[in-house]
Amino acid sequence: MNELAKTAFNRRPDLHVETEGEFAGWRTWTRDNFETHTGPFYHRMDENGRITCAFRVGKKHLNGSGNVHGGCFMTFADYCLFALAGSVLQGPGVTVSFASEFLDAAREGDLIECTGEVTRAGMSLIFVRGMLTSAERPLFSFSGTIKRVKRRAAPQATA
Repeated sequence: MNELAKTAFNRRPDLHVETEGEFAGWRTWTRDNFETHTGPFYHRMDENGRITCAFRVGKKHLNGSGNVHGGCFMTFADYCLFALAGSVLQGPGVTVSFASEFLDAAREGDLIECTGEVTRAGMSLIFVRGMLTSAERPLFSFSGTIKRVKRRAAPQATA
């Protein structure tokens, strides 16, 4: 694994490494209140630098039919965009486009996993695609574009 990927993977100030349970050793972010409330969602990097994301379906993830709500899949996939792009993002970014296809349903108790790749990383845009699966069964495919953004400096006080 290259040093860039190691550095970017560990650099977020809101990074949290889970210490207990099924996802011990997996990472998540704590700054995004909506993802924290909707998840928890996790990611990890293997020895080859490949990112996998995952979550376990709970009752709160279900729609009225007892399947994972489409909005939950979409929220998780947006989380995955940033996890998959972490080694090249190197700072803040925003999702500027997102496309998806619902392929199959998932139920309470299922482990949902995501793998994917950065298809192109330019100066301002990063293109990513991924697939959500459960027990190797395709559930949801997606692609998205992240725009790198610069943090604005705080306004200077005028005298």
